[in-house]
Order: sequence, then C-alpha cells, then structure tokens
Amino acid sequence: MDSPGLEPHRHRRALRSLARINRLSLAGRRLWSVVRGIHTRRGGPVTVLDVACGGGDVALSLKRLADQAGCPVKVNACDISPVAVEFAQQAAKSLGLEVEFFEHDALMGAIPGTFDLVSSSLFLHHLSEEEAVAFLGMCAGAGPRTFHQDLLRTPLGYALAKITVPFITRSRVVRVDGVRSVEGAFTLPEAKDLADRAGLRDAEISRCWPERFSLYWTR
Repeated sequence: MDSPGLEPHRHRRALRSLARINRLSLAGRRLWSVVRGIHTRRGGPVTVLDVACGGGDVALSLKRLADQAGCPVKVNACDISPVAVEFAQQAAKSLGLEVEFFEHDALMGAIPGTFDLVSSSLFLHHLSEEEAVAFLGMCAGAGPRTFHQDLLRTPLGYALAKITVPFITRSRVVRVDGVRSVEGAFTLPEAKDLADRAGLRDAEISRCWPERFSLYWTR
C-alpha cells in the first residue's frame, strides 16, 4: 500500500478490502461516537478532518451515521494518493454523501485549516516514532481535539492478521501488508509515550476491537 509504484487497479482492490476490514473493526462507528459526544456537549455543527483517509470509507461511514442521526457534521478527508482520493470521491458520489476529499501529504506540511476534530485511522503504524510524534503534534495544532485509531503490536494482533485476513480478502497487497502493519505497530505503553512526547498530555488511550487502540486528546 505504501509503494508509489503500485498499479492503480491493485490499489483500488486493496482499498475495497480495507473498507471491509474497517467495517468489521467498527472504525467508523468509534469515530462517530466521538463526534456525537462533541456535538452533545457543545451543540452546533462539528467540523472533522480525517487525515490519510485511504479510500475514504471511515469518513463516509461517519457522514452516513451523522446524517441518519440528524447531526450537522461537515466531513473533510485527505490522502497523499491521487488514486485513493479519486476512489473516495467516486464512492461519496455513488452513496450520495457530501464529503470533501483532497490530496495532502500529512508528513510534508501543516494541516490546511482548523477543525473541531482531526482524526486518523490505521496511519500511525506506517510511521517511525519520530514521524508519529510530529504527526500527532501537527494534528493537535489544527484543532482542539484529535482522535486516532490504530493497530496494536501484540501476539494476538499478529495472529489475527496472519489467520483471518486471508478469509476477508483476496487482495495480496492487503494480505502481505496486514502482517507487516502489525509488526510496525505500537504497544499501548509506546502509544502513551508518543502522545506525551507530542505534547498530548492526559490523552485517553484505550484498547478496542480487534486488537487496536484509540487515542483521544482534547485541549
């Protein structure tokens, strides 16, 4: 998935597979729970930016759930890959959901604009510790709240990636990337250390299904 030379048709197939995995792991619903809480506490529209959104399935899931609940949420999402952004735009159009997707390299410049919540899903494990610290700090600088979901590096997480992913998808890219992703992921203590180093003191970090963690910080 990280290879710039990945053929577009293989990339799109991998994005469809990742969307299936994210649905099973409830990534969109967890993000919606956070956004709903923000709206309940402060009222008014909530603006969200989903960074490194891939095929946009988490952002689209958030928008669908918000629309169904009658909650005013403006969802924006970005990714470095033009293939992923085009894929996400087409998905939004086919679903009739209003989400703004745009190209942006999350590691090469400040996040454009400010938002009530900046989020990411399954991105941190692609980063080195130094990159992850910088990324978390950048997200916190773009708004008063930030929420991240990612894999946990545990024996069970490795087993799940090795055994269950082949039953979920035929995409060789996702099958290979799944195991490598767990190997590159962080443990709960490491995630806390990253948050502290990024200045996200008192961030709420918890384990969630299936062998993932969520990190929520508010200023």
